[in-house]
Amino acid sequence: MDQNFPEELKYSETHEYVAMDGKIATIGVTDYAVEQLGDIVYVELPKIGDTFTSGDNFGVIESVKAVSDLYMPVSGKVVEINENLSEKPELLNEDTYERGWMVKIELDEIHEVEDLMASKDYTNFVSTL
Repeated sequence: MDQNFPEELKYSETHEYVAMDGKIATIGVTDYAVEQLGDIVYVELPKIGDTFTSGDNFGVIESVKAVSDLYMPVSGKVVEINENLSEKPELLNEDTYERGWMVKIELDEIHEVEDLMASKDYTNFVSTL
């Protein structure tokens, strides 16, 4: 189990990651989630302009093994979605952190990011699952 949890990202207990750039958060799913799901065949994402509160369901990810809900790790408004995932959901399997990101949101509460796990904490968390 050779998973990659980049140091600069923050992580949720529901296996989403957050990459910060000012007030914009890029959200996706972690290597761990992708590995657990197997080959991803479909991703359902929200629309630009949709707003979410931390913990809200924001989409669905479907693999050959399972269908899983996606949960928003922070609160804000969707400003961009990764259109490539509708055509190529396998980007998640190939490169979840770069080409497989899901949505970008403008944060309501930037401090919410501080409540998420650092890389080492997430590594410890998944080792207990």
